[in-house]
This record gives sequence, C-alpha cells and structure tokens, in this order.
Amino acid sequence: MHLAHFDIARFLATAWQKQPLLIRNPWGDWANPLEPDELAGLACEAGVESRLIVRGPGGLTLEHGPLAEDRFASLGADPWTLLVQAVDQHVPDVAALIEPFRFVPDWRIDDVMISYATDGAGVGPHYDQYDVFLIQGLGRRKWRVGPRCNAATPRQPRADLALIADFAATGEWVLEPGDILYVPPGFAHDGVALGDDCMTYSIGFRAPARGELVEGWGAHVADALEEMPDATADRYADPDLPLQDHPGEITPAALDRLHAMTLEALADRAAFARWFGQMNTQAKYPETDWRPEEPADPAEVAAHLAQGGALQRNPAHRLAFIRDGAAALLFADGQCHAGVQPALAEALCGGALVLLDPALARAPGTAALVTALIDQGTLVLDHGDDDDDDWAD
Repeated sequence: MHLAHFDIARFLATAWQKQPLLIRNPWGDWANPLEPDELAGLACEAGVESRLIVRGPGGLTLEHGPLAEDRFASLGADPWTLLVQAVDQHVPDVAALIEPFRFVPDWRIDDVMISYATDGAGVGPHYDQYDVFLIQGLGRRKWRVGPRCNAATPRQPRADLALIADFAATGEWVLEPGDILYVPPGFAHDGVALGDDCMTYSIGFRAPARGELVEGWGAHVADALEEMPDATADRYADPDLPLQDHPGEITPAALDRLHAMTLEALADRAAFARWFGQMNTQAKYPETDWRPEEPADPAEVAAHLAQGGALQRNPAHRLAFIRDGAAALLFADGQCHAGVQPALAEALCGGALVLLDPALARAPGTAALVTALIDQGTLVLDHGDDDDDDWAD
C-alpha cells in the first residue's frame, strides 16, 4: 500500500508537531491487513503485549494479557476494546503499513498498535507524549480532539489509564476505512467505536525525553569511567589549593573545576553517537529471541549474494546508521558494526526487502556482515517462498 493522495512536504510544514489533521482516505487501494480473529489470537500469546478495557456499570476496567482463549466469549454486552502492541513485529502485512510513513526517520518510528472495539467502546480521553497516525482499518470510529495538554492538565482519579478530566473537544470527525487522523504530541483525543468490528491501526513515534537521555548517557559514561585502568586517578584534584576564608564554603573555583570535570566526561560527541545508535536500536521486547536455531553458513551467504539473492529484514529488529568519516557505523538490535561501507549501510536500512548491487554484494566484508546479522536474527536469506517472511514461527 502507498499514499497516493498525500502532500508530504505540505504536511511537514503545516501539521507535523503543530496541529491535528484529518486525512481522508489517501491510499491508492486501502485493504485491511489483519482480521479481528487474528488480532485476538495474538492477544492470547505469551510475549505479546496486550490490554483489554471493558466499559461496565462502574466505569472502565483494565486487564493485561496474555488473555485466555475463552476470555472473549465471556465478555457479554458491555462495550470493550482490545489493544495489542507491536503487531508489526508479528505480521508482515501490518509491518508494511510503516513504509508510507518513512518520511519520518526510522529511528523515530516506534511500532504499530492495533485496537479492536465493539460498539460504543473506547479507552477514554487521553493524550500521548509522541506523534501518532490513527488509521481506520475496519468499521467506523468517532474521534474528538481537544487542546494541547501537559503535566498540569487535570486527570481522572485513576493511575492505570491516565485519563483526562473535563475533556472539552475542539474538533470531531467520523473516520471510515482508510481515513487517517494525525495527532501531535500532547493533544487530547478520544475515540469511540460506531458499530462492531472497529479496528484502528496506531503508528506511534519515539520521542526521547531529556531526562532519559541524560540518565542513559550519564550511566554509560560512568560505567566506562569505572572500567578505566586507573580509575582512581580520574578524580578531583587541587594541587594549587589556596587558603580560603571559611572552611565551610564550596568556592566558585572548586565548582568550576567540578563542573568542568563533569561536562568534559559527557562532551564526547562521537561516543554519544555510538551510544545513542546502540540504545535506539535495542529490541523493544528483548525477551523474544529471533536468532536462528543454527548459525548461518558464510559460504552459503556469499553464494546467495553473488547470485543476486535478496535479504529480508526482521520487522522486530531495528536498523540505523551514522556516517563516520568515509565509512559508517551500522546499528542493529543494539549492536554496533563499525567500518561499514555507507552504500551497504544505506541498502541494509532501505526497506523490508534488501537487494544489494552486485558490486556491493561481492565487496570484501559484505558477506561477513550479512552473516553476522543473520545470526543475530536481523536478516534472513530470501528464497522467494512464503516461509521466510513468517518471523513468528
């Protein structure tokens, strides 16, 4: 699927992180990529993050998966919503929904969450800390959008759903299959299913908080300093200590020296780049092991590439690269591969199906890198059959 009627440049200039936008069916040919029964089956699997929200006489109740297979038969007439996270990691047709939105850099893309709702169901008015495209896949849903919120916005007195109190809508639309509602970070929104079999695909984006970056990078730097051969030598020193007026004072000179020590340790941009690439490409669900049962045969990999064979990317693994002089750092599932040809890094990060240029496929180091990526579960050899694209098996 592709966006046939959508002005990307105009969207980025006028709507992205600025205001909500309703996009009426922009697809060349919209087709719902997943059936409701298949979504329910995923919610019953261990290792798949899912939630069930039921609107009963006493309000909303929240239940975390995995759900029992007979749970849906016992729900009764009360409106309910099923939310399943990261469905793109399990269903290639759902992963394909991300492709049209790659005008936003890959490192910003999080996952595709799917919600299924019965008539009148919804999760309540809330806001997210990230951008989201809400694609109506099946059925109809009424969306109301409100003003931009922040930490001071009054919440309903329950912590498990973080719902907004006194929600006042500023816009309202009914979405049909193929319609998209874009909601920037912080804007209140509330969706309610109109009729049964309502499915919505939420493409969410990552937005690292300053505190998360400081905490993660600082901890990484601290660990590295502790591993130095002579860590005790990397301590505050004042060989020119003057006699100060009062022993209880921390003087400006001492503060300047302490501050400089801290900033100097954190200021290595190249080291930060490597750390961020590794952190950003770590698996969202590391408990799931996608590695093959047997290691790849380097000779088979080399022969496959030499014959023009394609590669498939595992949608559960993240890939990114950073240019490093004449070479590139390739990041895959939290691992850093240095000294990679930029053209190879671009090709491997280019899409779900990777077909290398013949000269690049034969270049020194290519087969070894591809073999390593296969062994960690990031790639598989594409032989043109349907079995290779079923990563969940």
